[in-house]
Amino acid sequence: MAAVLPNYPFYDRYLAFRDRLTGDAGFRRWASRFFLTRWIARRHAKALFDLNTGFVYTQVLQACVRLEVFEALRNGPLSLTQLSLRTELAPEKCRVLMRAAESLRLLETRSIQSHEEGFGLGFLGAALIDNPGVLGMVRHHALFYQDLVDPIALLRGETEPRLKQYWAYSGTDPVQHESPKAQEVASYSELMSASQPFVVDQVLDAYPFHRHQVILDIGGGEGTFIRSVMELHPRLEGWVMDLPAVTERAELAMKRAMPDRAWRVFPGDFRSAILPQGADLITLVRVAHDHDDAVVQPLFSKIFSALLPGGRLMIAEPLAKTPGAEPMGNAYFGMFFLAMGSGRPRSFDELHTMLTQAGFTSIQLVKTAIPLQTSVIIAIR
Repeated sequence: MAAVLPNYPFYDRYLAFRDRLTGDAGFRRWASRFFLTRWIARRHAKALFDLNTGFVYTQVLQACVRLEVFEALRNGPLSLTQLSLRTELAPEKCRVLMRAAESLRLLETRSIQSHEEGFGLGFLGAALIDNPGVLGMVRHHALFYQDLVDPIALLRGETEPRLKQYWAYSGTDPVQHESPKAQEVASYSELMSASQPFVVDQVLDAYPFHRHQVILDIGGGEGTFIRSVMELHPRLEGWVMDLPAVTERAELAMKRAMPDRAWRVFPGDFRSAILPQGADLITLVRVAHDHDDAVVQPLFSKIFSALLPGGRLMIAEPLAKTPGAEPMGNAYFGMFFLAMGSGRPRSFDELHTMLTQAGFTSIQLVKTAIPLQTSVIIAIR
């Protein structure tokens, strides 16, 4: 007897039909053999396999980074024997890792004069050379992976995530908890500074900063972003606001790099402190998504009040529902922020609603070169 479809709209009925076919073992077997559907079946089979084995791929990358394989190959290919000595791995174990990295395009098989098996940098491995931000994030993810060993326990709140302990400011009430001390912020402050190049170049290319006079970077860390903007725009005055222990580091960095420029550093927790007044551009670079709506919505309102009339707010961070990078948003960042203890990925539409509620107008999404790494939103007071 044929199944009766519920009285759903046409598209819902189509999806129900598709799901029934996909869930039928006989249909999947037929589709994998039929020449018109074989490529689709293979592509979906690979995608499902990659979902099941992705953790192994990340651990191959983690091992290569920790063993400094890419640095060892910086000046050219090495033989398996040489790599075995450099990594202190037995030759057979070293071969397993090298071939695994090769399959992930981190390495490539290369010819060695001794005719011994050799390896050089692959396309993705070469991109990690002189890239401290990516390497730092790879090492940092070791904490995240530990939190994901039991994802159900993480989702149910039955564990104390290591990632939450690492990000000293996350999940704390600024009224009931003391601000993190210098030794507590050092590691994540250095990581954020090293990883700023992920977004700095794209933001600089996407927006004309020359139209502004004073820029305030909230949650600006050690001032890496502000310094990058100021280097390109000699007349721009740069301000940084962050936790007191972080701004101590920012002040030292600014004194070294910008001794003859106009800059200011404001220690304070933006969740509870009054924001500095007088900037015509305020930036949140990878800040909003680190915090819950209960923090971000009031922050938008405070920024609106702090800006000069006609001033602008810039949000620079990866967005949920970014076309072509959907898993980055709600899959990766969704679980990452869960382990971190605060924040969530937001789409442009969600941020547009929140900014409108805070009073902003002319809210627009500005194109960047690699939206997976960062998008830019501009809102006008």
